[in-house]
Amino acid sequence: MKRILIFACLLSLRCLADDPVAPWSKDVSIKPVSSIEGRHTIHTYYVTNPESPDGKHVLFFTSTHPAGYVGEVRIMERATGKETVLAENVHTEDAHRVACQQWLSGGKRVAFHEVIDKKWRVVVVDVATLEKKIVAEDHQVGFGRPEGDLLPMYGCHWNPGPYRDLEVWDARTGKTLTRAKISEVEVKYGDWLKKEFSGKPCSIFFPVISPDLKRVFFKIAAGNGGDDYMSKNASHRQGLVCYDFEKGACIWMRGKWGHPGWTPDSLHIFEVGNITMDIMKEGFSYTNLKDVPNLRGSHPSVSPGGSLMVTDGMTEPVGGRPNEWCVMVADMNGGKWKLLHSFEQNRGAKSWRRSDPHPVFSTDGKRIYYNTSDGQFTRLMVAERP
Repeated sequence: MKRILIFACLLSLRCLADDPVAPWSKDVSIKPVSSIEGRHTIHTYYVTNPESPDGKHVLFFTSTHPAGYVGEVRIMERATGKETVLAENVHTEDAHRVACQQWLSGGKRVAFHEVIDKKWRVVVVDVATLEKKIVAEDHQVGFGRPEGDLLPMYGCHWNPGPYRDLEVWDARTGKTLTRAKISEVEVKYGDWLKKEFSGKPCSIFFPVISPDLKRVFFKIAAGNGGDDYMSKNASHRQGLVCYDFEKGACIWMRGKWGHPGWTPDSLHIFEVGNITMDIMKEGFSYTNLKDVPNLRGSHPSVSPGGSLMVTDGMTEPVGGRPNEWCVMVADMNGGKWKLLHSFEQNRGAKSWRRSDPHPVFSTDGKRIYYNTSDGQFTRLMVAERP
């Protein structure tokens, strides 16, 4: 009997290796993360995992405000449903990324940003003590890694003032250092900057640190000044620059920003159009994920093991109804894919920039978290494979 069980386990592992989509093809459980009704529950973005590194808690933003951008940063214990408020009366930019709340330091801390009387600040909360620390003012927060201590920050993209560089707060030391300067980007990619931004002063915007903490990619912004951040025209934002912390240099650049995300090896970026870009090669080197539908509106991300991708987008390319959205998983080697959940996405939080599904895998790859706006409230959902 023992040999039979071992053989069955080995056969199962071989099947998983041959077809990583198979576990997501049958008996997948889909439900709201929280059973509490009458509010929005929103996870931040497709580049950060709302589940804690130990798998015990889920981090999200809650709001009873119709537009969804004023509320609370909370964590919920997965086993019991018990919720803990980490910060209340948090005002944000929109319901699209809400407070950019994210795990830090292996789950010991949570970071987010908020605006008070039009003045922005970055806040870090100690999960055990609920003690809050303001680590920067006149800044917004990018995305670090849940298991790491590095938190990237940048000046407000519409009006950065003197804060045009990439700064990183280190939770281990408590210090903030400038890790990449806009002047370095200007030296290496000056011709492109002049063409794209018509000579306007630029700043580093929206940094995302790689899984190995050695690199970061970011967008470039040219602000229009003032203090109106609730507008698509608050700044002009474009480009994708990759910076190597160890080399202290820009190493790769693409003139277009879609919805990029790191692959687990920290050497590639996965982007809209189901393309993988090699940042270690000169020029624009990429491979296309064949035979997998390219969904309009997609936010693609890669599983921790690198074998699967998950994305959202409109279902019309695969025979769906107009304005219907879905969450889809696919084999990173191409060919096999599966729609997990189709839903309306035209209701929910009435923010000027609406919340998108933004699907992302849990650390163990067994769950996918995403937002739906198919009813009065935007809700954080979880799909779990059997």
